[in-house]
Amino acid sequence: MQTECMPGALAFQGVAGREVVARFDGGTLTSDGGAVLLREADRATNLLGQFAACFTDHRDPTRVTHPVASLVRQRVYGLALGYEDLNDHDALRHDPLIAVLAESGDLAAPGAGKSTLNRLELTGTTVGEQARYKKITVDHDAVDRLLVNVFVQAHATPPTEIILDLDATDDPIHGMQEGRFFHGYYGHYCYLPLYIFAGEHLLCARLRPSDRDASAGALEEVARIVAQLRAVWPAVPITLRADSGFCRDALMTWCETHAVDYVFGLAKNARLIALIAKELTDAAATCTETKQPARVFAELTYATLDSWTCARRVVAKAEQLTPATADGAGKSNPRFIVTSRAMTDVDARTLYENVYCARGEMENRIKEQQLMLFADRTSAATMRANQLRLYFSSVAYVLLASLRRLGLAGTTLARAQCTTIRLTLLKIGARIRVTVRKVWLALASGCPHAALFAQVHANLRRC
Repeated sequence: MQTECMPGALAFQGVAGREVVARFDGGTLTSDGGAVLLREADRATNLLGQFAACFTDHRDPTRVTHPVASLVRQRVYGLALGYEDLNDHDALRHDPLIAVLAESGDLAAPGAGKSTLNRLELTGTTVGEQARYKKITVDHDAVDRLLVNVFVQAHATPPTEIILDLDATDDPIHGMQEGRFFHGYYGHYCYLPLYIFAGEHLLCARLRPSDRDASAGALEEVARIVAQLRAVWPAVPITLRADSGFCRDALMTWCETHAVDYVFGLAKNARLIALIAKELTDAAATCTETKQPARVFAELTYATLDSWTCARRVVAKAEQLTPATADGAGKSNPRFIVTSRAMTDVDARTLYENVYCARGEMENRIKEQQLMLFADRTSAATMRANQLRLYFSSVAYVLLASLRRLGLAGTTLARAQCTTIRLTLLKIGARIRVTVRKVWLALASGCPHAALFAQVHANLRRC
């Protein structure tokens, strides 16, 4: 059996005539010294305090070591710092900075382990008297309201316009989980979460099984969000924007009856293409003449044969990508959008190129949450537990977005993605020393971004 021991010194290959020796005697160190910036962003917005208030703790307070607010903070900060799994917290709980971030009462005590944090996810809708461990419930409706409230709180004055971007994406599942269905378009078993953003602000993250239309449940979520926004800003115009997966008569009719504009993609078909035959011919002629892609826009009043209740304004883009040759007619790319915006309000080209195409930026925000903040780690057995994991990822995204909005404004990282922010400003080595009155962080002297760090700190302190 191998003996457990702490080596006194570890010798490595020498350099420049000197020995290279390592020892585990550096003191109380952390690799996440820059996370105090995240904490400053949280203190400026009270995001995690509001999120923790969505939980109800039914545990005996005399037996509680880690309050629910500390558990919530530890879980969210872990995701923001790149620790995607609960298993990571068995080692992370001993990081001295975790106690500072979680705001636990005893800074010398370790944080919560994976088993304690797991109780947040495994608690059911209600807690019975016989429950022994799973006694922390979360109010999903309260979390949904919180995401919209944080957006409202971020504006000192009402915005001139609110554009709500809707989209669905695939979230691969991990075994025989509740809500397991195969999705033909994505080609695997997955969930189909619905996201709603307003710019970079996340307003809704709803986990759904994939055995349904991409727009399923969107009307209910939009109605809830619009009602919450209009209770604060009744005069601010609101526009919905989405691809053709959300071009459904029920959603468009609701918008028309509730004074909400929409700009939706419209799937092309033979009838639509026939209506823009002249524009396609003109675009092909221009492309042949200039040897460059050409676009011609057209205005239509269009109604489906039986799925729409009325005719609506459709904007068509007749685009020729490659000129015709002796071997073929070249490559065309007709596209269509349907909108409630009037022609006198915005012309066809501006509506398509400047309004509709801008929705592509939302996909970058989804990638941030899915790939950089681990929204796809939905491997729990139940939909309820996986929805809570999606909430944690969503709040971690909102926290980093708050840091970007409040701390990075006017810096070179003002539009940086979450991973860039994490690697540049948060992953900084530091020595921690706790005294009676202070927690001292000795950040790495060789940090190449020290000046930027100081500028971000100053911005956050002004908030």
